[in-house]
Amino acid sequence: MIRSDIIRGHLDAIILRIIFEQDQYGYEISKQISLRTNDRFQIKEATLYAVFQRLEKRELIESYLGSISHGGKRKYYRITTLGKAYLREAIEEWNETKEIINLFMEGLE
Repeated sequence: MIRSDIIRGHLDAIILRIIFEQDQYGYEISKQISLRTNDRFQIKEATLYAVFQRLEKRELIESYLGSISHGGKRKYYRITTLGKAYLREAIEEWNETKEIINLFMEGLE
C-alpha cells in the first residue's frame, strides 16, 4: 500500500481525470480509484468530499442531482471547461516531474 502523503498533492488531478471520462458520483469515484490501483490506494470518504468542495469552489467541477436510485437522488460531478484546462496542465506538470525524479531514481536495484 502506498503512503497517502505521496499521492495527496495529486488528488485533484486524479479525480478530475476520472470525472473527465464520465460524470460520476462519489462512491463510484472512490471505487474507480481502488479498482485502478488494485486496492493499493483507497481514498477516505472525508478526503474525497473535501476534494469535491475544493474543486467546486475553484469552478473545476460542478455538481448536479441525478435520477433517483436506491432511495434517493445521487449527487453527480462533471468537469468544467476550466477543469479540463487545469487537468491538461496537471498532466504536463506530472510528466515533467516524473521525468526529473526518474533521473535520480532509475537504475538503483
